[in-house]
This record gives sequence, structure tokens and C-alpha cells, in this order.
Amino acid sequence: MEQQNLILIAVAVFVVFFLATRLLGTGSRKQLLAKLAAGALVIDVRTPGEFSGGHYKGARNIPLDSLNGQLAKLGATDKPLIVYCASGARSAQAAQLLRRAGFVDVTNAGGLGRMPG
Repeated sequence: MEQQNLILIAVAVFVVFFLATRLLGTGSRKQLLAKLAAGALVIDVRTPGEFSGGHYKGARNIPLDSLNGQLAKLGATDKPLIVYCASGARSAQAAQLLRRAGFVDVTNAGGLGRMPG
């Protein structure tokens, strides 16, 4: 019985993660290019150490764990924002946080490797 409960919990966690990933999916390359052309603010939510190891040109480093305290510095809530991290997990969390804070034009680029070169 206990093993069945653990299996059900594991399946439920997987389903929730899968659905969250789909709902908070990443923007397409075409969408990213359009947002960049429109003057989007690019936010790298990785740590300062990761950022100093290489980042998208013009990106602003605001680590995920300090993003909530930096919201006022981002400007108007209708300004286009692009967020990225290393793999897409932190940027998905950042995109969700920004939307909940009232930012209406937020694109999750996923990992740094997905940013247009």
C-alpha cells in the first residue's frame, strides 16, 4: 500500500512538472528576435558567477533569488522582458514571478543557448 502511494505521488509530481513546463513554455526564436527588435530588456536570472562566465550581450544580471526585490527597477509593467538562465528552470520561475507582479509582456527564452546569436 505504501509503495503504491509513493508511485502515485511520483506520477502526480511528474504530471504537474510536465504541465507547468508546457504552460510556461519558452518563446520561439522568431518571437525572441521580434522582442529584441522591440527593445526588450533581457534579464539573466543566473548567479553572478554564472553570469561572469558568459552571458548574452546587453543582458542584465538579476539572480532569481533577488528578482522579487528588484521589480521596481525594471520600469513599466508593459515593457517587453526576456528572461533566461542555464537550462530554463529558473527562467520559468522568473517569468511566473514577473507575470504575477503585473508584467504583461514576459518571454521565457529558456537556457542561454536558446538566445539568438
